[in-house]
Amino acid sequence: MANATRPVTLAAIAGAHGVRGEVRLKLFGEGAESLRAFSVFAAGERQLTLKSVRPANQGAVATFAEITDRSGAEALRGTVLTVPRSALPPLGEGEYYHHDLLGLPCVATDGSAVGEVVAIDNFGAGDILEIQRPDGKRFMVPMNARAVPTWNDDGVTIDAAFVE
Repeated sequence: MANATRPVTLAAIAGAHGVRGEVRLKLFGEGAESLRAFSVFAAGERQLTLKSVRPANQGAVATFAEITDRSGAEALRGTVLTVPRSALPPLGEGEYYHHDLLGLPCVATDGSAVGEVVAIDNFGAGDILEIQRPDGKRFMVPMNARAVPTWNDDGVTIDAAFVE
């Protein structure tokens, strides 16, 4: 399993919402509902305890026990909310967290070193891995069984036919 203590960013505080300490969140995960699986988030040097969260325009609005007024909420603008990797739900066969693939080395099925995973995008038809070669050039590969026959905590194998 990937590094269990490595922090995973789930959201960032975008600013205050109203006058009672609610905050607007930019989400990096599956949506507002997924945040309910966690009760405590690391927020820089602090811990924040989630009281409520609801979907809102392009994100969510949340209430944390430790934030009780607008100035407290504004002071946290830009703060990222993380949980340890070990707090995430277990994965099923063939599933992965984007977080776990980022930074992994890539090799082609012919054994040649290709580079490393630097981004994962989804334009609507499934995940696409963005691979950066040692020379800085990048290329994209669909995250499917044909293009990426195997991956694990040690690296990603890309079918040589998909290597640019």
